[in-house]
Amino acid sequence: MIYNLKELQNAIQNGENQNIEFKTSFQKEVIESVVAFANAKGGSIVLGISDEKKLVGITLLDETLNDYINQIKQNTQPHIIVDIDEYPLGSKTLIVINVHEQPIKPIAYKNRYFKRIKNSNHQMSLDEIANEHLKTINASWDYYVDDRHDFNDISMDKVIKFIQKIEKYQNKSFDDDPLGILRKYELIKDDKLTFGAYLLFTSNVSAITAFQIGRFKSPTTIIDNIDIDTDIITQIESAIAFIKKHLMIEFIITGEPQRTEKYDYPLEAIREIVINMIVHRDYRDSGHSIIKIFDDRIEFFNPGKLYGDITIEQLLSGKYASKTRNRAIARVFKEAGIIEKYGSGIARIRKECQIHGVIAPKIEEFVHGFRVTLYKEKLVEGVNEGVNEGVNEGVKQLITLIAQNPGKRAPYFEEKMNTSVKNIERWLKQLKNEDKIEFKGAPKTGGYHAK
Repeated sequence: MIYNLKELQNAIQNGENQNIEFKTSFQKEVIESVVAFANAKGGSIVLGISDEKKLVGITLLDETLNDYINQIKQNTQPHIIVDIDEYPLGSKTLIVINVHEQPIKPIAYKNRYFKRIKNSNHQMSLDEIANEHLKTINASWDYYVDDRHDFNDISMDKVIKFIQKIEKYQNKSFDDDPLGILRKYELIKDDKLTFGAYLLFTSNVSAITAFQIGRFKSPTTIIDNIDIDTDIITQIESAIAFIKKHLMIEFIITGEPQRTEKYDYPLEAIREIVINMIVHRDYRDSGHSIIKIFDDRIEFFNPGKLYGDITIEQLLSGKYASKTRNRAIARVFKEAGIIEKYGSGIARIRKECQIHGVIAPKIEEFVHGFRVTLYKEKLVEGVNEGVNEGVNEGVKQLITLIAQNPGKRAPYFEEKMNTSVKNIERWLKQLKNEDKIEFKGAPKTGGYHAK
C-alpha cells in the first residue's frame, strides 16, 4: 500500500508488480484492477502515470475524488469502498487508490471476476470463483453434501477398517457407532453423505477418483497399465504396488545374512507423492490423475493447480502457509497417520531424493494441473551441505548448470542441485567474485549467465 509521498516515489522507481498498478486516467480498467486487488492481497493503483513511468498527471475538480469512490462502489459487488489520496509530484498531480483485501470473496465488476497475478489482472475461471467462495465460508468441497450418492454407495466394511486404523494410530477407542464417528468428522451432514465420505469409502467403480498408471517405453508406446477407480484409501497401496512392479532393484551386500534391496527410485518419495496426489487433487475436474513410468523418470500428474495463491518458488523455499483443497480428506488422513504433517510433502520428497542419491525432482504447474517428475539420474558425488569437498563440487556443478541453462535464477539451481538456497547464494557469490558469471536483465525477471 502507498500512504505517503516517499512510498509513492519508491513505487514509481520500482515499477508495476503484484501490488502496484499504473494508469494514465480513471477508466473501466481501473475498476477491474480494484476488483483484482480486492480478490487477492490488496494493492495500490496510481493514476496519472504510464506503464513506462512517464508522469502525465490528473486534472482534479472539486468532486473528482468522490466521483471515483462512488463509481467504484456502484460497479462492484459486493460494494467496495476504497481509500483515495492526491499527491503533488513536480508539476503534476497523481492519485493513489489503495485497495484492501476483502473478507468476503470473490468481488465482481459487471458480473466478471478478476484476480491479481504477478503484475497483471486475470479473469477468474469458474473453479477459481468457487474456491474463493469456499475459502470465504471457511469450507472445502469435500465437506459438502453429495446429493448423487447415498449410504448404499459406500462400504461399511471400509468404514470400520478405517476407524480401526485411526484407533490403532491414535491409541484410543471410539464409543460411537461407525456412522456416529463419521458425523463427528463431518463426513455425514444432515444424515447425508458428503463428497469426502463417498471418496473415502465408495463401494462402486468411481469415475471421479479414476487413477491411471502406465509403463511407457516411449511417449506413445505403453507396455503395461492399470486403472484404479476405487476408494481413495485403497488407491494408495494399489498405485504403489504397480509402480514397484516396474522399478529396478539393486541388491547390496552388507555382510549381514540378508541382502539389502535398493530401488532405483526412493520409495518414500513415491509414497509421499501418491498420497499428496490423492489429498490435493481437484475432484471437480474431469481429468484423471496420471502416473507415467519411463526408463529414466516417473511423471506424476494431478488435476488442479496449486491451491491458495501458493507459487512454485514458495513451495520450494518452504516459505508459505499450507492451505488444503480437500480439508475433510486431509483431516482423516492425518488422524489415521497416513500423512504426518500438513504442508511438509514437497520438503520430504526432496529430502528422500537427496538421501537416495538421485537428482532433485522437477516440480511444476502443467496444463490444468500440477506435475512432479522423479529422475533416476544420480547426484554429482560430493554435493552435500556442510562438507568442504562438497563446496568445491557444488561450485563446479553450478557453473556447469549456468552455462547449460543461461538466464535461470537461484530457485532453478536450488531445485536441480537438491541443496539449500543458502548454498546456492554462497556459490553464486563466489562465482561472481571470481568474475565467472554475471546477472543480466531486470532484478525480478533477469538471470545468471556464464562469462
